[in-house]
Amino acid sequence: MFGRIGRFSVHRPWLVVAMWVIAAVGLAILAPPLKSSTDQADFLPSHYESVRVTKLQEQAFPQHETAAAILVYQRSDGGKLSAADKAAVTEATSGFQDEKYKTFKSVVTTPEAVSKDGKMALANVYLTEKDLYNEDTQQSIKDLRADRDKLLKGTSLKVDVTGPSASALDSIESSGDTDAMIMMATLVLIIVLLGAIFRSPLIALMPVLMILVMFIMAQGLIATASDLFGLEADSSVSAILIVVLFGVGTDYMLFLLFRYREHLRKGQEPKEALVDAVTRVGETIASAAGAVIVAFLALVLSTMGSMRAMGPSLAISVAVTLVAALTLVPAVFSLLGTKAFWPSKAWKKVPRNRLANGVGSLVSRRPGLIAAVSAGVLAALAVGALGFKAEFDTESSLPKDLESVQAMADLQKSFSAGESDPSLVYVQSNGDKLDPAALTGFRQKLGAVEGVGEVSPAVLNPKGDVAQFNVVLKYRPASEKAIELVAGELRDTAHDSAPEDAKVLVGGSTAVLADIEDAVNHDYRLVFPVAGLAIMLILGLLLRSVVAPLYLMLAVGLGFAATLGSTVWLFQNVRGENGLLFMLPIIVYLFVVAIGTDYNILMVARLREEVRKGKTPAEAVRLAVSQSAPTIGSAAIILAGTFGVLMLASNTMLQQMGFAVAFGILLTAFIMALLLVPTVTAMLGSKAWWPNHRHDSPETSGVSGPGRAEEPDAADETVRV
Repeated sequence: MFGRIGRFSVHRPWLVVAMWVIAAVGLAILAPPLKSSTDQADFLPSHYESVRVTKLQEQAFPQHETAAAILVYQRSDGGKLSAADKAAVTEATSGFQDEKYKTFKSVVTTPEAVSKDGKMALANVYLTEKDLYNEDTQQSIKDLRADRDKLLKGTSLKVDVTGPSASALDSIESSGDTDAMIMMATLVLIIVLLGAIFRSPLIALMPVLMILVMFIMAQGLIATASDLFGLEADSSVSAILIVVLFGVGTDYMLFLLFRYREHLRKGQEPKEALVDAVTRVGETIASAAGAVIVAFLALVLSTMGSMRAMGPSLAISVAVTLVAALTLVPAVFSLLGTKAFWPSKAWKKVPRNRLANGVGSLVSRRPGLIAAVSAGVLAALAVGALGFKAEFDTESSLPKDLESVQAMADLQKSFSAGESDPSLVYVQSNGDKLDPAALTGFRQKLGAVEGVGEVSPAVLNPKGDVAQFNVVLKYRPASEKAIELVAGELRDTAHDSAPEDAKVLVGGSTAVLADIEDAVNHDYRLVFPVAGLAIMLILGLLLRSVVAPLYLMLAVGLGFAATLGSTVWLFQNVRGENGLLFMLPIIVYLFVVAIGTDYNILMVARLREEVRKGKTPAEAVRLAVSQSAPTIGSAAIILAGTFGVLMLASNTMLQQMGFAVAFGILLTAFIMALLLVPTVTAMLGSKAWWPNHRHDSPETSGVSGPGRAEEPDAADETVRV
């Protein structure tokens, strides 16, 4: 099958390229746009308590207002507010209200909004709409900040803006330059590394241009599928889509180009060499893509809507990359011929290959020692995973010099830490009006919970059958202590103390985080095993073996734990972070386990190829490692570098993500795929391929064609970076 695909793409290159360009342009014009969503269902399904609170709030308090931003007033000298200062706060707040910002419904303060130490006063900004994060709201925050000097002129006060909308604006503005820098660094890195490996400007630039076409195709297909089949998708997937396409697309191109150059060095004509390259590595690329696709599709089992939306989107993008690797890439290089390698002449001769040959020889001579050392290194790093602490406070990852971050830190010095974002407790009767005395007793029980700072009096809806309490915690809303309190004692007390014939629900952002934590833990127990079984099945079909997929998946699991453990060692133990991004295990799963499995598949496929030629296990390992090392090494360095540039960001969460994925890819490639997997295969011998023992005898079938010669013992290439 792959031979037929290769012949069609190579011998009809203009047709293939035209089909891709027409399809990309058509989808770009006709596909519906991806919509952005901030609905809470993006995170949690409706049965979670925090989501039920939102629905109850909309029904019982349709006019409920949430503070989108908080104005933090202080004296410039840090002293207590005088009577004149308090009057100036009221006057300035009225001035902000009179400015009539586009999305602000009201800007209000009260005499009670002064801290107990008398050093700070607050004003709340309420919106005219639900969306706290849209562009109009962000512009309103900018306009308000621009007006404050005018409104505070002649006073001793200063005012800083914090809260959800202000934090979102500051985060976007601080990351804007970072995003551009990371994208530029990624492009430069890929171009420079490809240029260094192949010493050709065309090969350095062509993947970037082809990946751009793939991105347009993938985004159009995702939007179309979302519109036609009701699939969940979000415009925020575009950023991660680019990284996936650059990483996976470059990998598959390298798999093909290294084999193409290998056949050219054997004296084959360019078109014949390309057809044979597609035929030889087509199954490997298809199996690798299949493993990544099923791993991504396993996310549809996630409890979290954002993950369910991401899974099909990423699966579509990898499918596009697979088709491009088997059709568009061969077509383009068929048109270029050997000119693609200009000005290098390295495609004409086999290099001496000392490093790759040395690694191959070492692995084949001492498989037991190499296996023990490589497994020991991974196991030692994996120990760190036992100390993993999930961090849900994404605000703590922002640069400390942002206005919203500094203002929030100041606010928490004078007010209860939870003042900026109280938890919400709702009491709902079975239809009758609620008893005020019962509500008073209920409020007292909530206030007695350890960690609760203040509980507001009950606010009843017009029908009198639903009451709302604002519960201010002593801890920051997104902190570990606050999440534990809401998920545990606060909810338990609220439920147990419910007035007769009434039910109680606890919500708010802290409750959402508590429910997300529960959902993530559920996903770890379900998604990972399902994805592992699916990948193992694909490996079994590729290798026609039962044994090899078992130890390959054990190696993948060890690599996953080693990656997570290394990140814990660096960020929690060395840098002293409170914890790691709560989604980090999912991210490592997506980009290290799923994509990194490509290198294992490439290695074992080459091992199988050599064994089927009649090589002994030791000789097959030597050849497979020496011939695959340049491909795997080059692909891993580029992919790791693509993610590694995230460490340039000032956001610590992005730094964690960048390090984890980059280091995990390098572990997967250089320790697992090049050392652990081939040495275990060598020690198992023919048992590795059970029950398909025909691997014990020379290959009698396969690709045929004029000029085919036995694969040379020399390795393909040394990585020149």
